[in-house]
Amino acid sequence: MSLGSALLVVLTAVSFLLDSATAGDRASFIGTGLLVFAFLGLLSRPKVVAEQDGVTVVNLTTKRRLAWAQVVRVTLRPGDAWVQLDLADGTTLPAMGIQPGIAKEQAIAHARALRALVEEHGTGRSTT
Repeated sequence: MSLGSALLVVLTAVSFLLDSATAGDRASFIGTGLLVFAFLGLLSRPKVVAEQDGVTVVNLTTKRRLAWAQVVRVTLRPGDAWVQLDLADGTTLPAMGIQPGIAKEQAIAHARALRALVEEHGTGRSTT
């Protein structure tokens, strides 16, 4: 969020520093800054929080709390964009908070840690 805040401040300052800017121009600069701020805020949202009684998966626009018994398997295959949680109801939930894009080894370690928690507390069928 720091980058979004900095861009919003810079675009707002630029809108007021332009001598020839009209009110509409200023509004466009500030509106663009607000859109960038909101977009970066949305991208910074995903996370996976494991606790004693379950796991909370926060993706771009959704948040879901799961008991350990609801999670059947944790999967992170080569080429996957993020971890997938196979659930007891037969559905799959993406866990965008664990992404191998830039920090592949860290994502694998986090997936393994989540898998170990599922095995300890849940049904124990996982693959990484």
